[in-house]
Amino acid sequence: MGAEAEDIRDYLALWAIPGIGSTIARRLISYGGGIKEIFKLKNADLQRVPGIGQTLSEVITKTDYYQKADETLEFARKFDINIISWFDNRYPERLKQCEDAPLILFTKGQPIDNQLKYLAVVGTRNASQRGQAFCRQLVEEAKNKGAGICIVSGLAYGIDVAAHKAALEFDVPTIGVLGHGLDTIYPSAHRDIAAQMTKKGCLVTEFFQKVFADKNNFVRRNRIIAGLCDATLVVESDIKGGSLITAEIANSYSRDVFALPGRNTDRYSLGCNMLIKSHQAQLIESFADIEYFLGWNTQPKAVQKQLFVELDPESQKIYDALQENDLTIDEICRQTELSMPKVSVLLLSMEMKGLVKTLPGKVYARC
Repeated sequence: MGAEAEDIRDYLALWAIPGIGSTIARRLISYGGGIKEIFKLKNADLQRVPGIGQTLSEVITKTDYYQKADETLEFARKFDINIISWFDNRYPERLKQCEDAPLILFTKGQPIDNQLKYLAVVGTRNASQRGQAFCRQLVEEAKNKGAGICIVSGLAYGIDVAAHKAALEFDVPTIGVLGHGLDTIYPSAHRDIAAQMTKKGCLVTEFFQKVFADKNNFVRRNRIIAGLCDATLVVESDIKGGSLITAEIANSYSRDVFALPGRNTDRYSLGCNMLIKSHQAQLIESFADIEYFLGWNTQPKAVQKQLFVELDPESQKIYDALQENDLTIDEICRQTELSMPKVSVLLLSMEMKGLVKTLPGKVYARC
């Protein structure tokens, strides 16, 4: 048995402690010099760790959470569930880059393949026929192009389950991120779909068994959806909704966000339109658009750079700013002292002329 397998019981005991989140857990492990040392620390030593007050230190020192760990290990053995700590080499690479990544992931199904391209597809539970049809069209196009993607969503009604169903139909890997433990499926109507998903992809959660669906849990789930993926696509959303939270989190991780535009009379296009208007998402109409923005094109279109282009003064400022380093749009705005809307328009024009290009993470560079 390797060190990771030996330590998993300790990781589970730590993760079971109420009030121990992702950041504090890793801080404790670092301070103690290892997972096994944490439970040997005295109350006074624990309180020296930032974020650990008297109440939490007493919880750690006076309560035995190994019973919960042992119950979880038995549950995992019985139902063929993988338990992966943040320190395990099986932990998803993209999620590991996020500061608030869970200390523990529970997965059921196939291993998460870091070589695939990961796209989150999220949206309203009140999906229209147009939204559901777009999910199917998107996955079919990705499959036909041999893009090698995995579709990630939350197994909820509406856009989520439409994306999962499309992936199953076209034999594309798909991951369902849950807001509860793996001893149940919510909604129960998606139990059969969830079972099918484990054959090609997997189910993922940070929650122990006997933790049931709760509103706050779904917000926590959304950060895993965003963190697992190279980009997040919002297909349909009201002006407020969980998918907009996922988009906000993805932006905070410097991951690309896309949105499908719609009519301003359609309630569940208002959120998408707002994301696009406020420059929080790129407008897309097909999978080809996503490939273009992420640089996933298997056969990219050649863009001939125009030589000796005469630039207006503001465009020249942007071009000069990109001379030394590749920059995000925020960095360009700061260096050029131009507004975000103005920079966005100028960058698009310069991109069409073959002067600049978009790199993953919303970074711009000279061609």
